[in-house]
Amino acid sequence: MTSPRRISLLLLIWALLANISSPISQAATTSTFNLTQTPAFPDYKVTFHGVIKPKVKNAVVRIDVKLGKTWSDTRLRTKSTPSGAWRIQARATALAANATYRAKVTIGGKTLTTKTKRIFIEQNPAISTPDELISLSGPGGRIHGTDISRWQHPQDKPIDFVKMYNAGIRFVMIKASDTRDDSDALALKYLLMDRDPAQAAGIYTGYYHYTLLPNTTNKAAVILDAKAQAQKAIWRLSSLGGYSDRDLPYALDLENKCVQVTNGSCSKYAPKSVVTLWAETWLETMYEKTGRKPFLYSYPTFLEQAMVRSEKLRQYPLWKAQYGINPADPIAEPGRKAFGCFVHSWSTANCSSLWQIWQYSSCGIGEKYGVPSPRVDLNVFRGDSASFLQLTRGIWTPASGDYLPVKEPTTMLITSVKASSTDKPVKITVEVKRPNGEPVVTGTVAFRRSPVEGGGPVIKVDQSPVRDRAGIWTLTLRNLPAGLTQGYVAFVDQTGTHLEIRQDLSIDLIQGPEVIPTPKPKPSTPVVPFDSCKNQIKN
Repeated sequence: MTSPRRISLLLLIWALLANISSPISQAATTSTFNLTQTPAFPDYKVTFHGVIKPKVKNAVVRIDVKLGKTWSDTRLRTKSTPSGAWRIQARATALAANATYRAKVTIGGKTLTTKTKRIFIEQNPAISTPDELISLSGPGGRIHGTDISRWQHPQDKPIDFVKMYNAGIRFVMIKASDTRDDSDALALKYLLMDRDPAQAAGIYTGYYHYTLLPNTTNKAAVILDAKAQAQKAIWRLSSLGGYSDRDLPYALDLENKCVQVTNGSCSKYAPKSVVTLWAETWLETMYEKTGRKPFLYSYPTFLEQAMVRSEKLRQYPLWKAQYGINPADPIAEPGRKAFGCFVHSWSTANCSSLWQIWQYSSCGIGEKYGVPSPRVDLNVFRGDSASFLQLTRGIWTPASGDYLPVKEPTTMLITSVKASSTDKPVKITVEVKRPNGEPVVTGTVAFRRSPVEGGGPVIKVDQSPVRDRAGIWTLTLRNLPAGLTQGYVAFVDQTGTHLEIRQDLSIDLIQGPEVIPTPKPKPSTPVVPFDSCKNQIKN
């Protein structure tokens, strides 16, 4: 592709990370290497991308090209992000050529060479302007999009984003973070699988944070929790190198107001004022930090029944879910009742609403869009190419202090212990803070019994921590024996963000009456499967 007599290559390297040096403490064993060609104006766009595992920040990646039998350096360079991902973009100005490429990843004095990939350049189709690449191929002549998460990767199968692009999809919202640490780790795993291949295929990418609200009505505590969850999303965005010109803004996925679960069902809900204040704070924190207004994702009944009307919320773009209405109908839109109006922050006087993205189906045909799962969510954008591209304006590059800390020091305080007899649960309230006094963002708490004298087995404790808000948990212990139980409360963080810490605790219980559990009755009639796609649009 780079023969000096026939071909030239215009290099446009898109930097994913500020050039921040940091020591590399772990050796990488593998790096994926992917190469994608995307028709663009006036030349093909070629994207090299991969992920280093285990993740390494600031590893140097270079691209080599093989012409004939000889490998040579293309001078394409980048550094890996904190998540181990890397990407390089270039323009192919040749009209007809083929070449073979590989990546070399250097970590300290060690160099890893990847497998090779080959490209073929053919004459471009006629494209008059770049905006024509944002095809109005969705229902009703709208820009078509989708949103994805772990559920679109059964058995870890990858998504074919080139097939998705060819099916008319021009944007994809990717789950990037979650309140719960275990779900957050899965979100990161599939985010790294999806973001670069999607962009390389010509698809714009946005992100969303799924939230669980805190179990508190204290206004200051609600604000602290929302800021902590916004920090989690900021750290995740920083690990990608910030916003690029192929990124749509982050979104807040707010569709659940349950704050306490008992016996498998919700026993307590957040009031409207708490839901609204939390959302206002999260959106404002993200906007102030990144310079882009985030979306709020929800559905009409939640917006109406779980939140207070707010002018602050109205300033942010709405991503609304409503199924069973076909967007191919020119006058169809989400948020209308058969009679009357949904009344919420984005409602207008004529019963319509100020939505920006409409999730019109959860029953898109996965295979059609290159998705391994049977179903995928489908969305349409409200507006033309110019208004769509406006969402990509403003590139935010994180500073050194914006990255996820590693084993940041913590302090722990046990604020209360309620313990009486063996028939009643023990309730322990624990607060864990960062060095600046703010609550920790990740992690949880657990009670550990001290080893028994004489080397006997350590009996496990039946326990469940409930997050009251960021950094504060109520830890419930059950079935402890009568007498004195020695142990400690531990703050544990599987993400390694905050330093783990412990505090000794002795629990003294008197013998209570024996509690005999009541067996659950078995269902007498067979359960009829629920068809969640009934009356939905199956595009």
